[in-house]
Amino acid sequence: MSSPTTAPPSRSTGVVWALVITSVAGFMASLDNLVVTTALPSIRKSLGGALSDLEWTVNAYTLTFAVLLMFGAALGDRFGRRRLFLVGLTIFTGASAAAAMSSGIGALIAARAVQGVGGAIMMPLTLTLLTAAVPAAKRGMAFGIWGAVNGLAVACGPLIGGSLTQHISWHWIFWLNVPIGLLLLPLARLRLNESKAPNRRLDVLGTALISLGLFGIVFALVSADSHGWTSGRVLGGLLGGAVLAAAFVRHGFTAAHPMLPMRMFANRGFAAINVGSMLMYVGMFGSIFLLSQFLQTVLGYDPTQAGLRMLPWTGMPMLISPFTGLLAGRIGTRQVVAIGLALQAVGLGWFATIASPDVSYTTQLPALIISGVGMSLFFAPATTLLMGSVRPAEQGIASGTNNAMREVGGALGVAVLGTIFSAHGGYTSGSAFVDGLTPALWVGAAILVAGTAAVLSYPRRALQSDDAGEKDAAPADLQPTH
Repeated sequence: MSSPTTAPPSRSTGVVWALVITSVAGFMASLDNLVVTTALPSIRKSLGGALSDLEWTVNAYTLTFAVLLMFGAALGDRFGRRRLFLVGLTIFTGASAAAAMSSGIGALIAARAVQGVGGAIMMPLTLTLLTAAVPAAKRGMAFGIWGAVNGLAVACGPLIGGSLTQHISWHWIFWLNVPIGLLLLPLARLRLNESKAPNRRLDVLGTALISLGLFGIVFALVSADSHGWTSGRVLGGLLGGAVLAAAFVRHGFTAAHPMLPMRMFANRGFAAINVGSMLMYVGMFGSIFLLSQFLQTVLGYDPTQAGLRMLPWTGMPMLISPFTGLLAGRIGTRQVVAIGLALQAVGLGWFATIASPDVSYTTQLPALIISGVGMSLFFAPATTLLMGSVRPAEQGIASGTNNAMREVGGALGVAVLGTIFSAHGGYTSGSAFVDGLTPALWVGAAILVAGTAAVLSYPRRALQSDDAGEKDAAPADLQPTH
C-alpha cells in the first residue's frame, strides 16, 4: 500500500494522532471482551437460544481473538503494520454491523467470531504502531495513556453494555463500533506511518501449530463451566492443545526463522512479564466476572447501577495510569508493576473478608479503591517492561505473544474461579452466592500474589529500546516508510 501524497505530519502531531488512533482502536477491541455479559438476558429474549448459545456470544469472540493474536502480529511484521491494522479494523467494523443486524442467535455467534478475527489482527499492531511513532523518551507517558484506555475498556465492558441495553437496545452494543471504525479508517490511512520488521518471513508451520494449539486450550477453557473439567470436550481440547503448543515450542527452538524464537523466553525479563501478565488477567477477569454478578444477583442493583458502583475499581486507570510513568521514573518500573499486582491481591482479599448478602456499599468501597489503584499501576508499566525486554525487531511478535497470554489468562480466570464458585456455592440464595464467591476471591488473590512474584523476578537490567542514540528517534526497524 503506497503512502498518501500529503506531506507527513510533524513528529509531535504524529505522536498525538498515533496515540489517539491506537488507543481508540484498542478500546474497541478490548471492550468487546465483556461488553455482552450484561446484555445476555435481553439477547435471549430477542433472539432465543439456550443458555449454552448465550455463553457462546461471549466465548466466540474470546476464542478467535486469543487464537489469532500472534498470527495478526506476524502478518503485520511481514506485510506492513499499518496495512494489516487497516485490514483488521475493516473486518472488526463490518462484523460489528453484522452482529447488530443479526436475526438469530447463530448469526450473532458467527458475527462475534469474525469480530474476534478483526480484533486479533488489529490489537497487537496498536502497540507496535504506537511504539514506532513515539520517541523513546516519551513512551512512558504514551504507554500510560494507551494502557489506561485499554484497561478501562476491559473493566467497564459490563457497565457500557448494561447501560446501552437498558436505555436503548442490545443492538447498540455493536452499532457503537461502526461509526468509530469508519472514522478511524481514513485517519489511520493518513496519519499513521508504515513499518515492518526487517527480513521477517511468515512462519506457516509455526502459525498453524500455535493457532490450533491455542484453539484447543481456549475452547476447552470456555467449555469447562458448562461441560465440566472432566468431560471429553474439555480434556480433549486441553490435551490436544497442549500437544500442539509443545510442538510449537520445539519448532521455536529448531526452525531457522520461527514465528516466536524460543530464545526470547530465555530472556528472564520477557518470560517474567508474560507470566505476570497472564496471572494478572486470571485474577482480574475471573473476579470482575463474579463481582459484577454479586452486585446484581445478591445486592439487587440493575446493570447500570452495578457498573457505576464498580467505577472506583474499573474507572481508576483513567485517572492514575497516565502518571505511572512519573512514578516509575522515581522508584523503578518493575517495582510499580509489582506494587500494582500486590494491591489488587489486597483488594480481592479485603472483598473476600467483608462479602455478605447485605454488605453496604461504603464497606465495599475501600476494597474497590485499592483494587482500582493496583490495576492502574499495572497496565502502562507492564507494557514498558515488555517492550524494553526485547529487540526492536521483535516488538511486534512480543506484543502478539503478550496479548495472547493475557486473553488465555482471562479465559482461564473465568473458568477456574467460576468452577471454584460452583463447587462451594450457587445462585439459589444470597448466602449461597457468597459461599461460592468468598473462596473464589481468595484464589484470585493468591494468583495475583504469584503474579507479583513473577514480576519481581524481572532483572534489574534488561534490554531497553531507549539506549543512547535512540532517545529522539524510533528504532531502525520502526522508522517510517514513505
